[in-house]
Amino acid sequence: QVQLVESGGGLVQAGGSLRLSCARSGRTFSSSTMGWFRQAPGKEREFVAGVSWSGGITYYADSVKGRFTISRDNAKKTVDLQMNGLKPEDTAIYYCAAGLRLGARLTHEYDYWGQGTQVTVSS
Repeated sequence: QVQLVESGGGLVQAGGSLRLSCARSGRTFSSSTMGWFRQAPGKEREFVAGVSWSGGITYYADSVKGRFTISRDNAKKTVDLQMNGLKPEDTAIYYCAAGLRLGARLTHEYDYWGQGTQVTVSS
């Protein structure tokens, strides 16, 4: 099993910033891709950003491109999501996920999930 733990969520005003972190543990699984998803009340879980462990190739949802930055630290086994210029519509529970498919954007392409961290952006 792979264990994922998110941290860094909180309450911020519109235009503010937050940095989320995802810590990975476990010795029986080697993932290729780490992703961040979010789910707002009454909405489906949606892709936010992804990064490959090996090459550090990043990709983003159009809604966050230019505002969010995903990065990984192979030594620390962590993946961060720097969120700048936050908007009220960014309010959601943010989940870290691990999978094998490079460039994955769909929930079913990821095998392991964290429990989520709440991000609330006030107007």
